[in-house]
Amino acid sequence: MVDVLAQIWPYFVAICNFAINLVASGHAVLYKRETRAAIGWVGLIWLVPLLGAALYVLLGINRIHRKAQALRKKRLPFEIAETNLPGSDAWIQEMLAFEGSYPSLNVTHYSSLVKLVDQVTRWPLLPGNHLTPYVNGDEAYPAMLQAIEQAEHSINLMTYIFDNDSSGRIFRDALQRAQRRGVEVRVLMDDVGARYSWPSMARLLHRAKIPVARFLPTTLPWRFRYSNLRNHRKIMVVDGKIGFTGGMNLREGNCLNLRTSHPIQDLHFRLDGPAVAHLQEIFVEDWTYTTGEDLRGGDWFPHIAACGNMLVRGISEGPDEDFDKLRLTILGALACAQSSVVVVTPYFLPDGSIITALKVAAMRGVDVDIVLPEKNNLALVQWASTASFWQLLECGCRIWLSPPPFDHTKLMLVDDIWALLGSANWDPRSLRLNFEFNVEAYDPVLTERLAALANGKIRRSIRVRYHDVEARPLPIKLRDGVARLFSPYL
Repeated sequence: MVDVLAQIWPYFVAICNFAINLVASGHAVLYKRETRAAIGWVGLIWLVPLLGAALYVLLGINRIHRKAQALRKKRLPFEIAETNLPGSDAWIQEMLAFEGSYPSLNVTHYSSLVKLVDQVTRWPLLPGNHLTPYVNGDEAYPAMLQAIEQAEHSINLMTYIFDNDSSGRIFRDALQRAQRRGVEVRVLMDDVGARYSWPSMARLLHRAKIPVARFLPTTLPWRFRYSNLRNHRKIMVVDGKIGFTGGMNLREGNCLNLRTSHPIQDLHFRLDGPAVAHLQEIFVEDWTYTTGEDLRGGDWFPHIAACGNMLVRGISEGPDEDFDKLRLTILGALACAQSSVVVVTPYFLPDGSIITALKVAAMRGVDVDIVLPEKNNLALVQWASTASFWQLLECGCRIWLSPPPFDHTKLMLVDDIWALLGSANWDPRSLRLNFEFNVEAYDPVLTERLAALANGKIRRSIRVRYHDVEARPLPIKLRDGVARLFSPYL
């Protein structure tokens, strides 16, 4: 019997390996959206027996999507009527009003972009809003703290990093005072972002008896900077009527007047008007996903009156049913661009489709300016980003490297009328792997103000020329090229 088993066990293992590989590779072929990803996983599965299939099961299957779908099936969808929002059909009249005030702009050309984003999001483009930009934490934090101090009913705060430092503790104390006044407070932090300081702010909030939750607890090492499937959104909603969003975390480095060892430039926004409901809805969805508590009622979704002339819409992005919304929005905006495109981002690792769209825009005569940090806080990202510069420079795109302090600003401007702002970077982590939240806005006055900020950065920046990239030593080119191979995971 022992001899028989010794003879047949290799065949049994081979048959099991073949069956497992067949199932795993079949799953990859059916569900991987990108051909290269499917080929890569299938190759790994068959070339590395058993281990390849195990790695695919652990790392290659998007469980976030399935878990999110299962959760949302158990709960009723949000109803637009519940928030008492105006309809989105008014955007046509608003567009015509813009065109009358700015005759040089072909505003009706953007109707195709409006239709595109209508298709990729579940939210309407809403009139009657106002966005106020804040430069760095020096401007943003006082405005946010003032809103917290004036809160009467509810405060929802979601962030990636909430440091236990001087700035973080000021926010903690303000939230604690609000809760003592009877305000309902909820704080949602990403589990990886919560580990950037010790003891974590999540622990301090819990001790203060403030309801706090960690999004997707993980066993990844502390401060693992290349982790994916993280909640990178930055949202605060006060009384359901005042919203704050953008790219700014809560940490003292964002306050340049504190002169910390690692200062960070950034941009944040206050939103007033009906589109605040988009911020609130995405917070409530993430909170319910994390804790099971469903927040409803007038304290969370009150009637929101119009208070401005801006057309605004929230755009959520994530590796679930929100997949690819931002990338499609960016591609649509680049296709609509007539005169200018300005991109400001700390991490620039666009995929082939976005690179092609930028090149096509530049070759059509559109001025394309891309502003990146001169010295990135992630060396691998900077190397991989530099490896793709030549493709853009040879087609007329302009690349600028802004001097320190590190610029964490995330902004896209098109034709002095359309702005995209929020938490997402131009890299695969933001556009495919993490949970992000951005806002699109149609308003020439806002875009003119943001363009002035971007042009100020450009004036202080160093322009990258094609010959500069080509003149890099061969070892540096090879280093950057190898780093680019890891772009989908950076």
